[in-house]
Amino acid sequence: MNTQIYLMTPPQIPDLEGFAADLDAVCQAQEIASLQIRLKDMGDDEITRVFAKLAPIARAHGAIVIINDNPHLALELGADGVHLGQSDMAVKAARKLLGSNMVIGATAHNSRHLAMCAAEDGADYVAFGAFFATATKKTEFVATTDLLQWWVEMMEIPCVAIGGITPENVSSLVKAGADFVCLSSGVWNTTSEPLDAINDLAKQLGC
Repeated sequence: MNTQIYLMTPPQIPDLEGFAADLDAVCQAQEIASLQIRLKDMGDDEITRVFAKLAPIARAHGAIVIINDNPHLALELGADGVHLGQSDMAVKAARKLLGSNMVIGATAHNSRHLAMCAAEDGADYVAFGAFFATATKKTEFVATTDLLQWWVEMMEIPCVAIGGITPENVSSLVKAGADFVCLSSGVWNTTSEPLDAINDLAKQLGC
């Protein structure tokens, strides 16, 4: 399977209409597998407003829509899934709440143990990182490409590479076998337009 694109929103979206237009253009230009709505400093009402605007756009282009951290809100909104950090609801509990049809992703940082536990507990994918310095969040864990290589050789559950990924550095993750690469600032917060950034990235993925 070729490496696919997993988009994440920036931490704040001050201009939702403008961002929605950029998202639509990006999704039209390249195949996007999933969009994670990650607004950690926003309340449920704001996340709901953003979801209502962005989810139809992403889904119209074939992407699934994932809510960060909050399985209850994901269920309430009718999201396609949830992404869980290590301080969020346990994967087993989330699976019991959400059932078998919703996607559950789990952060594993740079830990083989955390990743294997998440897989055993019912996660649909695990996320490793950060692979590079990132402006999206404080880098507490650093992952290396040998972790991706080990995972894809050992496990069938997909892995997502995350953290500071740009068109300029993504090739090493592709070579290591990442099933998905997660981009946020590498698309939304660059000197180029989001459309140019996603097209540059797609070239590196062979799209």
